[in-house]
Amino acid sequence: MQESSQITVIRPVKGWKKLNLVELWEYRELLLAFCVRDIKIRYKQTVLGAAWAILQPLVTMLIFSIIFGRLAGIPSDGFPYPVFVYTGLLPWMLFSNAISSSSGSMVGSAHMVSKIYFPRVVIPFSAVGSGLVDFAVSACILLLLMFAYDVPWTWQLLITPVLLTGVILVALGVGTALSALTVSYRDFRYVVPFMVQIWMYLTPVVYPLGFIPEKWRWLLYLNPLTGYIDGFRSVFLGKPFDFIGLVSAVILTIFVFVGGLKYFRKVEQRFADVI
Repeated sequence: MQESSQITVIRPVKGWKKLNLVELWEYRELLLAFCVRDIKIRYKQTVLGAAWAILQPLVTMLIFSIIFGRLAGIPSDGFPYPVFVYTGLLPWMLFSNAISSSSGSMVGSAHMVSKIYFPRVVIPFSAVGSGLVDFAVSACILLLLMFAYDVPWTWQLLITPVLLTGVILVALGVGTALSALTVSYRDFRYVVPFMVQIWMYLTPVVYPLGFIPEKWRWLLYLNPLTGYIDGFRSVFLGKPFDFIGLVSAVILTIFVFVGGLKYFRKVEQRFADVI
């Protein structure tokens, strides 16, 4: 009896390509494996290990509290400045670490990209996902910090996963676009750290949204992280939500996420040749 054979021919698709969610789901175990790998590499052969996830936000909070809270006298909406700035650092550090890691993730995985096939978007996605462990640890420290400063926990804490999802989607959109750009233009390895530093000061991390004059506040709303960081302060500190900021953040998140993935899918067919 003659055996039947099947040949699958893979051809590049020209133009813009949509993300194949079914294929991405089939490679979910690979995505998880990459996340675990990135976490192990981050703390491998370090003296303090996972304690860096605690020290980094705490030390940054102390420095910002002294410089901006004490010396500069920046207001904190009536809350203790250390707790106030930590609630802004919590989502910001997740975002900044995610795009810093994902921007160089494709170049760092050149040995795999040029040899075997798998959805390339898995690589920058895993770089973003690995930061969730640090976020969870930092969130626990924030809850303890709130207890120490007598800031009550409220039911609004239950909304945290919704805001976290928004921050992750922005990081995925920006991170995948930067990872694709870094493959073609290695200068982005130096551009990204500078961009992250400038972006932080254009985001209400160390200052409240009301600190900016109202006539210029619309510029901050062009930054999707503005609505999410102010939303994090609302859920942790119990202050009212800025619905204008949240709505603008959601709309911008859709554009950033879809635009970043579309650009990545458009240029990924050249990765194996130029990486």
